[in-house]
Amino acid sequence: MPVHILDEGITFPHPSVSDKDGLLAIGGDLSPDRLLFAYANGIYPWFNEGSPILWWSPDPRMILIPGEFKRAKSLRQTIRKGKFEIRFDENFRSVIMNCAQTGGRGEEGSWITRGMISAYVRLHEMGFAHSVEIYLNGNLAGGLYGISLGKAFFGESMFHLERDASKVALSALVDRCMEWDFHFIDAQQRTEHLQSLGAKPIPRDSFLSMLAGALKYPTLKGKW
Repeated sequence: MPVHILDEGITFPHPSVSDKDGLLAIGGDLSPDRLLFAYANGIYPWFNEGSPILWWSPDPRMILIPGEFKRAKSLRQTIRKGKFEIRFDENFRSVIMNCAQTGGRGEEGSWITRGMISAYVRLHEMGFAHSVEIYLNGNLAGGLYGISLGKAFFGESMFHLERDASKVALSALVDRCMEWDFHFIDAQQRTEHLQSLGAKPIPRDSFLSMLAGALKYPTLKGKW
């Protein structure tokens, strides 16, 4: 089945018609309305600088249930030592810029294009995109960012400049999600690293059903 070419209308084909790799559609734009509509339907953009915008909905889908997060003994010790300071939503742009420079989704971060940065900064200003920031001696040492809709958090990318800083960021996000009774954190694609932390692949149909349930709740917009 050919990949769908998007027009100016904010619409997508159903994720079930994506190809075997999860590619669903090409084109469109990164406007806030289109991005939010995509995430609400289990779809996300992923493409390299200079290429058309590519939209994905893979099967299976990798998710992390907050209560199933695996904190290794070494991570628990690092957190207890308190050497890192944890903040939310104070320097979103720096987090996404660092993710673009150091990689994400298991590979180099060239997919975080200049257009992607502008689009997600706009979503942050609108209260939908959030960052978890880890500081060491006042300097940004790691973090992550993603989109929040209903009781779902869609993780986009993370980075670290100091050992364990990104894991501390994920741990802080998990704690916040458990506090607010979030249903899942979307990790999108399977990696050994995420699986070691408790994430698991589930069928796309199951993911879409869980997503529909999570979206029945209001979105916690604004600074976290």
